[in-house]
Amino acid sequence: MRVVSVRNETTGRSIGGQILVADSSFTRMRGLLGRRNLDTGEGLWIRPSSGVHTFGMKFAIDVIGLDRKRRVVRLWNALVPNRLTSVSWKISSVVELPAGMIAESGTEIGHTLEMDGLG
Repeated sequence: MRVVSVRNETTGRSIGGQILVADSSFTRMRGLLGRRNLDTGEGLWIRPSSGVHTFGMKFAIDVIGLDRKRRVVRLWNALVPNRLTSVSWKISSVVELPAGMIAESGTEIGHTLEMDGLG
């Protein structure tokens, strides 16, 4: 999988330098299943996606829902295992992060995220 660096363009704060890009059917389906945790700086950018689930996961995650312009339209803090987010047609991709990263990065609805390394 490709790796990108994600930064909150609005605040200038880094969200993660090792964000895997899940943009194939297989990588989107697999997601974070099988992982025991996410370290600081790690995450998964799932595109396209309008919502996620945490069934079968072993740890809580923060989830950021983005529109097509990568503006934050929805936030889920510390989504615990065996849960399902709501699905929204406004969301075109999601970023899954270690729990607590939304607060740590100061990310809020309306902010824009920048992905470096898409090439």
